[in-house]
Amino acid sequence: MVSFSLEGKVALVTGASYGIGFAIASAYAKAGATVVFNDLKQEMVDNGLASYAAQGIKAHGYVCDVTNENQVNEMVAKIEKEVGVIDILVNNAGIIKRIPMIEMKASEFRQVIDVDLTAPFIVAKAVLPGMIKKGAGKIINICSMMSELGRETVSAYAAAKGGLKMLTRNIASEYGEYNIQCNGIGPGYIATPQTAPLRTPGHPFNSFIIAKTPAARWGTTEDLEGPAIFLASEASDFVNGHVLYVDGGILAYIGKQPQ
Repeated sequence: MVSFSLEGKVALVTGASYGIGFAIASAYAKAGATVVFNDLKQEMVDNGLASYAAQGIKAHGYVCDVTNENQVNEMVAKIEKEVGVIDILVNNAGIIKRIPMIEMKASEFRQVIDVDLTAPFIVAKAVLPGMIKKGAGKIINICSMMSELGRETVSAYAAAKGGLKMLTRNIASEYGEYNIQCNGIGPGYIATPQTAPLRTPGHPFNSFIIAKTPAARWGTTEDLEGPAIFLASEASDFVNGHVLYVDGGILAYIGKQPQ
């Protein structure tokens, strides 16, 4: 019988005090996992803990900058001591800077690369020894449609997410023999509080996204929960180095012919 249960598993979801990370971590908790998350400031961690508690979830929150290797190593050691060895890692923390390339400073480009690509490398590197020792583990990188497509003003983000897709494949290649699976999730355009201003009826971007999506709607965080549970569970034990795009069909679609 295929098992989607996460009972007894410890899941670290980075940057999961709100948004997509919070939705994935909450789904993991409902599937039986113990949830651990981090954020940059204690205030954000406290807000996250309160949000989980409101759903009846006892989460464990840590203050950590995932771009800082020393802080990450200390956090992972604390988690292993206080909660248990990490079975599931979701590299969710990320940023985007929408700046035309010729106006973007190299320091801004590097910051996006640091958070969206280098940090997943650092956190994966920190949890892999525990997974190798256990002989099992799941690493899920939150990629993007920008792992495949370009768009105006997101040169750094697209470069980082394209790199994250290849890091995903390389972790799968290097550590698959230890029964460790590394896959990605590529969300489409998801309805979150951050995208609310873009989703008002009549907004040009809202019309654009609906026209470009065969499903003819924005995705919801709930749309990501099933794929995230699948990739974290025994059901995906022979799925490795894959990016699962949860985009309503955007990447498969050339778009409507102009009338």
